[in-house]
Amino acid sequence: MTTFLSNYRPASNVPEATGMDVSVTTLSDKFSFACKPGDSLLGAGLAAGFDLPYGCATGTCGSCHARVMQGTVDPGWAQAPAYAKLRRADGDILMCQASPSSDCVLRVRSRTTQPLEPRPVIINRVGTVALVRKLTHDVIHFEVDLSEPMDFKAGQFVTLKVPNLIGRRAYSMVNFDADANRLSFVVKRKPGGGFSEWLFDGHPAGSQLDIMGPLGHATFRSEEGLNLVCIAGGSGIAGMMSMLEQAVSLRYFETHRGSIFFGVRSLADCFYLERFDRYLAAAGANLEVVIAISHEELSGTQHPDFPRISIAKGFVHEVVSARMKGRWGNEVGYVAGPEPMVNAALKVLIAEAELPPTFIRYDKFS
Repeated sequence: MTTFLSNYRPASNVPEATGMDVSVTTLSDKFSFACKPGDSLLGAGLAAGFDLPYGCATGTCGSCHARVMQGTVDPGWAQAPAYAKLRRADGDILMCQASPSSDCVLRVRSRTTQPLEPRPVIINRVGTVALVRKLTHDVIHFEVDLSEPMDFKAGQFVTLKVPNLIGRRAYSMVNFDADANRLSFVVKRKPGGGFSEWLFDGHPAGSQLDIMGPLGHATFRSEEGLNLVCIAGGSGIAGMMSMLEQAVSLRYFETHRGSIFFGVRSLADCFYLERFDRYLAAAGANLEVVIAISHEELSGTQHPDFPRISIAKGFVHEVVSARMKGRWGNEVGYVAGPEPMVNAALKVLIAEAELPPTFIRYDKFS
């Protein structure tokens, strides 16, 4: 087997690192970084400043798969759902789960262009659960204080690891702050879900979490100057709340439109209404928030307690299709929520809005 280790580009400005040497060949580049045993290959590569492919970073989507060409690697969580899609016997691994047992060479089928001078970043932190508040019968809001501040983009997410629970969970930040010392999240209860059951039935306040991030590419970019269409179901609204927070603070809606579509089953399942109302009051006529109610008959077109918020009957993708008909133009679309909802919303953005892939943004959480 031929390799070209002498041509590999190491991360620059990195203090002398201990750990295994990981050399990566992509379809367009070669580089190397150090990774300690027990640390994930994905986390170490991102921390060194390289742009490795990933989607959920939790072992579900398979976007971070690589093949071990030399050396030995511990695959980590062998029951991660995406491992079922890979050829384990041929050396396929998930970089978000695997860690090196020796120096190794990986092949990654990605054309991602790497920076000429990679800049190391802090990717791992410790968090302490500082606040837990139930929003509805099956939705909870919680906040985590960080061991070190985090600078993130509106729409990004982190992965969380709780002691004694297998695997990591990915959650978008609800808040937006420069160099944030606290992160806010929202979680919908999932029957049998270890993390959500721990939040609802345990005593999480004061507990420590391992946090990896920020991650994700479905972010708000004010410099693009595009109108925003956000389509969310359930707790998928989290990252869009972060985008709204930043956009309103920048007075973005003075010159651009924003249409927020939030799908829930009934009025009782709505949450963050006070925040929506505050954003609407600050932004003016160019921002609209529409709650799509799928399983309850309605008696009006405005929320009874928050008249600035519109309500409409139907699944959220159906409401988007009806409300945006004849209005598409110069948009960027964001989608988050349960997989069936995401797929239906993507069809609207592709077939009806005719948005190019560059302007359709979502992260693979399911």
